Amino acid sequence: MKKNTDTSTLVKRRYKKRGRMGEILHRVRHNKGAMAGLVIVILLFIIMICSLFIKYEAVTASSAANRLRPPSLQLPFGADNLGRNMFLRTIYGTRYTIVIGFGAAGIATILGVILGSIAGYYGGITDDIIMRASDVLASIPGMLLGMVIVTVLGQSLRNLIIAVGVTAIPVFIRITRASILSLRNQEFVEAARAIGLPNIRIIFTQVLPNGLSPIIVTFTASLGLSIIVAASLSFLGFGVPVPTPEWGALVSAGRNYIRTSPFLMTFPGLFIMITVLAFNLLGDGLRDALDPKLKR
Repeated sequence: MKKNTDTSTLVKRRYKKRGRMGEILHRVRHNKGAMAGLVIVILLFIIMICSLFIKYEAVTASSAANRLRPPSLQLPFGADNLGRNMFLRTIYGTRYTIVIGFGAAGIATILGVILGSIAGYYGGITDDIIMRASDVLASIPGMLLGMVIVTVLGQSLRNLIIAVGVTAIPVFIRITRASILSLRNQEFVEAARAIGLPNIRIIFTQVLPNGLSPIIVTFTASLGLSIIVAASLSFLGFGVPVPTPEWGALVSAGRNYIRTSPFLMTFPGLFIMITVLAFNLLGDGLRDALDPKLKR
């Protein structure tokens, strides 16, 4: 009797009805790639928190005796051409990369969602104006546009975030517009119009919340792309000003010693690669979890 009860309990637990959020979390938990990406992202946030306890003076302190010293127990990532501790500089740079990634993706998401929602809901001349402006912005290579923005505004962390964020706006406009177009004629939208709700309220309280799935996936994917673009701009000298130890700037500073001291580029480059990979894995997992066609 007890055995039958235990079996019945296991069956109920396995096949019990889950809510939408529970179903999404269930799929993410069973996606190995998504879980691997999530673990790496959590570790990155832990590293970022730890970097807050590192003093800037320790990161910029130079030592002629440690100049270009290879990795060792004392210096796990070696030392650069000024004898600065590459381990501390790489860990310290995590805060900049995370801030740039989320800041740039946040700017692109907010502006892109607002413009895409208005274009998709109103249509007509409003849609044409917004989409043609988006096409013009998308026709400019992202790196070139980022360099122009940084050159005009000046080198700083804030301006780098703006430059990277602006280049991603057209993607969010298109994704949001497509999502709104598929929902604006649904019955619940007609009901909201019938009771006299203003259009702006209908967009942001009725239509947009039901079309967030592709936007969330795009936001996650844009985090990795934003980090790559920011690192590329820093590598070319258009990022945060020296001696700020941003990962792209560290790779750029080590390129002159790639033959004699390749570790100067290896460790920051690995951190960039692993971070972008983690966000991409997490984004793929969220896409699979939020896709109703994959529901089993």
